[in-house]
Amino acid sequence: MRHLAFVLVLTLVPAAPARGADPKPFPGAPTKWQGFTRHDFKVGTLDATVVAPEKPLPGRPWVWRGEFFGAFADADAALVKAGWHLAYLKVPDLFGAPKAVKQWEAFHEALVKEYGLHPKPGLIGLSRGGLYCMNWAAAHPDKTLAVYLDNAVCDFKSWPGGKPKKFGAAPGSDAEWKKMLAAYDFKTDDDALKYKLNPVDNLAPLAKAKIPLLLVYGDKDAVVPHVENSELVYDRYKALGGPVERVVKPGQDHHPHGLKDVSPVVKFFTEALAAQK
Repeated sequence: MRHLAFVLVLTLVPAAPARGADPKPFPGAPTKWQGFTRHDFKVGTLDATVVAPEKPLPGRPWVWRGEFFGAFADADAALVKAGWHLAYLKVPDLFGAPKAVKQWEAFHEALVKEYGLHPKPGLIGLSRGGLYCMNWAAAHPDKTLAVYLDNAVCDFKSWPGGKPKKFGAAPGSDAEWKKMLAAYDFKTDDDALKYKLNPVDNLAPLAKAKIPLLLVYGDKDAVVPHVENSELVYDRYKALGGPVERVVKPGQDHHPHGLKDVSPVVKFFTEALAAQK
């Protein structure tokens, strides 16, 4: 799990609410990412990346990659090709902690108010990026379109906890566990064990807001076991009445992420956006 340490739509999609003046152009000297225009710039002191489509869809929708920008990014590229912006804010080693959500709030405000993107981004949570995306969605269901989780961490007790801490079946990581404790300002392992806002335990705000979830995972994932993460989210979210679908990859481990045919991901976000009318 070394890299764990490590964005066709109907014309009736509504435009985002008017926000005054025309949006500012994205700063930074443009470069290329998979043939699309990429902008790298600062939001406050943090590094941000936005990839712009050639022809943005009405309302300027966007998808927000939680972690590992550019990794297993076929779905991200397909969405940009379809007219979505793709965005990323570099806040590594924060494991979706409240301080990460706070940084995301500033980024979201800038992209919506200054750069004119849709007020509700779609979220892409790959691996530990799931902690960022699901914790954002729980804190801000009114600013979340839909969440796509890919072999995602949904409980830090499972990873980076796991066997070393006797919290789960995964090999875990002592080094990453220490970083997680610091990110959440936990003083002890017991503080972490008592925490009740991991995504697997905090689905009610999303279900109440009817935020769609798409779960893609391998049923032989030894690093982020599906029974402790994606499958548990699926079962609990369904029981809460939340809209959820899944694609299970038989026999697949944590890698490779994604799908060979990413059309289900594009369709998922397309339908979520159309439902906002």
